[in-house]
Amino acid sequence: MSGVERLSLVAYGLLMRGLQPLLRRKLQRRGQQEPGYLHQVPQRFGCYDTTAPQPGAVWVHAVSLGETRAAGLLIDALRQRLPGMRLLLTHSTATGWAQGQSLLQAGDVQAWLPWDTPEATRRFLRHYRPRCGLLMETEVWPSLVQACQQQAVPLYLVNARLNDKSLRSAKRWAWLSGPAYRGLAGVLAQSDADAQRLSALGARVEAVLGNLKFDVKPQPQALSRAQQWRVQWTRQGQRRPVVMLASTREGEEALWLNALASNAWRAQAFADAGVLWLLVPRHPQRFDEVHQLVQARGWSIFRRSALPVDGQAWAEAASAVQVWLGDSLGEMPQYFHAADMALLGGSFMPLGGQNLIEAAAFGCPIIMGPHTFNFAEASSQAEAAGAAQRVAGMDGALDQALAWLNDRAALARAQQAGLDMVAQSRGAADRYAQALVSALKAV
Repeated sequence: MSGVERLSLVAYGLLMRGLQPLLRRKLQRRGQQEPGYLHQVPQRFGCYDTTAPQPGAVWVHAVSLGETRAAGLLIDALRQRLPGMRLLLTHSTATGWAQGQSLLQAGDVQAWLPWDTPEATRRFLRHYRPRCGLLMETEVWPSLVQACQQQAVPLYLVNARLNDKSLRSAKRWAWLSGPAYRGLAGVLAQSDADAQRLSALGARVEAVLGNLKFDVKPQPQALSRAQQWRVQWTRQGQRRPVVMLASTREGEEALWLNALASNAWRAQAFADAGVLWLLVPRHPQRFDEVHQLVQARGWSIFRRSALPVDGQAWAEAASAVQVWLGDSLGEMPQYFHAADMALLGGSFMPLGGQNLIEAAAFGCPIIMGPHTFNFAEASSQAEAAGAAQRVAGMDGALDQALAWLNDRAALARAQQAGLDMVAQSRGAADRYAQALVSALKAV
């Protein structure tokens, strides 16, 4: 490590210490809408009041919901190869924590990854004393990497991805990113392109093993629930087409409403088809905001959180409503099973898109906007397979939705293309688990 890099790490540590009061205020604000953010707040700063667990757990960090779902696939594969494995599972978001609870077994521990200061990361490692660390996808923090090196904890980046935008940003801060990526014990990348970008930052890329998210498992219970919903969504005995807006981000709901309001013919075509709009915002703290926005535009809307209610009364309300708001956590499989197609959130604003693999795995074709840089490989693969259609904007998305509604054979081909694409790409979890077990035996 050069002298400039050492000085940069010292300055970074001072900055991160100084920002801690802002983090505390942010957690308080987020906690008003998502109480999970107020759980065990001292852990965010490396302070623990629990008895130290037995050392030697495999530590997996999955920052949020999507990473935690992918981590679950890897954890299952690791448990098969490491009987009796104890898990230390960490997160940074309340949705990640909630999803992660389903992955725990007796002897496992769940915690927050602390704010990236030298002191907090050292206390975290000294308290939990993990056997190794597995960071999911993108979470590389300078102080954390340095602390792992100092305490001889091998730290791997798995299911690793890095887009061009992030590469450019990392190169601008090379005196920080360089030591962080070089300090990793190894990197297991999703694709050749990801491997090349990570290598350009000095990371030790050991293998390209594919995307864990293609190993998404069948969800019979989700399919059963979705089928129940579809029955209750019928109108006058007729099955209603369901068009989903999946994981929408701020501003995209307004784009959708404006695109419908600006073209009376298009809006009438959806109405004549009896379309039910299934609207699922990405972030829980926006559920109320989105509900109010849709109501203010004069649309009838029903909230998933209103269940359970009287079955007959609910069926009557659902058959008449225009929009169904998916304001729940952990039910994306049900939503994708229930939908005929989905517009991909995060892709109609310059936000990089969301993961579309789960949609394809459950037979839900995707219409995506121009901004998919966070999931470039999967988006290109889905487009090439015919499981997704790319459009220039929201107007084009609605036109494509109408085209599929009017050509059920084309829609069925897109549905099958997604199922085939996912089936052909499975197996990454076993490859990652085998590589990690081999690396751990060599330590």
